[in-house]
Amino acid sequence: MKYIASLFLITLLSFSVYGQTNLQYNLKKGDVFLVKQVAKQTITQSLEGAEHVLNNSIEGLLEFTVLEQTAENYNVQLIFKDLNLNITSSIQGTIMDVKAKEVNESDMQSKIFNSLLDSPVQMLLAKNGDILEVKGGDSLVTKMSNASGIDDEFSKNMMKKGLEKEFGSEALSNSYKQMTFIYPDIKVNVEDTWTNEYTGKLEATNTWTFLGQDEVKTELGATAEVTMNVTDPNTSMKLSGKQETMVKADATSGFILNMEVESSLAGTSVITMMGNQEIPTTILSTTTYELIKE
Repeated sequence: MKYIASLFLITLLSFSVYGQTNLQYNLKKGDVFLVKQVAKQTITQSLEGAEHVLNNSIEGLLEFTVLEQTAENYNVQLIFKDLNLNITSSIQGTIMDVKAKEVNESDMQSKIFNSLLDSPVQMLLAKNGDILEVKGGDSLVTKMSNASGIDDEFSKNMMKKGLEKEFGSEALSNSYKQMTFIYPDIKVNVEDTWTNEYTGKLEATNTWTFLGQDEVKTELGATAEVTMNVTDPNTSMKLSGKQETMVKADATSGFILNMEVESSLAGTSVITMMGNQEIPTTILSTTTYELIKE
């Protein structure tokens, strides 16, 4: 009887071990992934019963190419193939409307974002999706500032400081971790959870859940507590809130098929020209990533 009980226990343990899944990237040298990114953001500032609403829209086309694979990491090249930006204000109307492919030589912003296209940067990607290093972002920022046509070195350096916050190596690493850093370091069962963190302008502590897997796709979900701290010469923001993420990834390669990230933040902003007055501010945003070609 004791032998039968022991055998039964071993059988249960075996099922438990073999039921676990090693969620990670399984990429090959030469793999190419074309991803469409769409980000919509609404910023609402309220002051004495009046509201100022900013709507930001970004549409990008990103090409990821695996240049090299090692036992632990992947060297991946990132190229912006297209980028469209639109910013409107309920007070000022259209602030920016740029289509990077449609360069307008008389528009400085158009020339700057056109120079971003087809300029490769390289990232070192861990098998769990953490971006360990980005190379080439700083060169990209220099190229963009040179494309502006500004001759005054002080003004050009000020522009570079602003561009570094979005397209410098550290900024790119922090930005695209949201898309790539989705897997745990250990094998997991369905409904198991794990945590990771993103840093940068938006800091998030994510709790991920393995929702399921079949022969085609892996499904994951995450909830997060997020904070945003933004400071520039004209405006500063301090906000906090929650974020929800849903992911469907290729069951073989681990690369995303589609991802949706929704966040809601509230706090205050301070506009320099208005002194130190704190303005109640909310930000609602939705970002999607969709694999359109592999």
